[in-house]
Amino acid sequence: MENGSRIIQGAKEALAIASDEMDPSAYAVHVPETVDVRGIREKLQMTQADFARTFGFKLATLRHWEQKSRVPEGPARAYLMVIDREPGTVRRILAGQ
Repeated sequence: MENGSRIIQGAKEALAIASDEMDPSAYAVHVPETVDVRGIREKLQMTQADFARTFGFKLATLRHWEQKSRVPEGPARAYLMVIDREPGTVRRILAGQ
């Protein structure tokens, strides 16, 4: 299975898990309680505006996460983990490639 297909499948599974549509005995998943959103963005050398636009976040939401006045919920944390580990693949998928 190619990387893009694996990520899409993983995202679908993460959504099913997060919305309690999948039997918990069918998976083992670790989504951390916290994610260093600013660290991920800075590692990619992107401005807040570029990161939000590229990965589909509202700029205000990104700012709240980075200021720690709000925290990303389960699916967003999982998505941020994928962005952190495979940013190029996520960009290609979102670009329709």
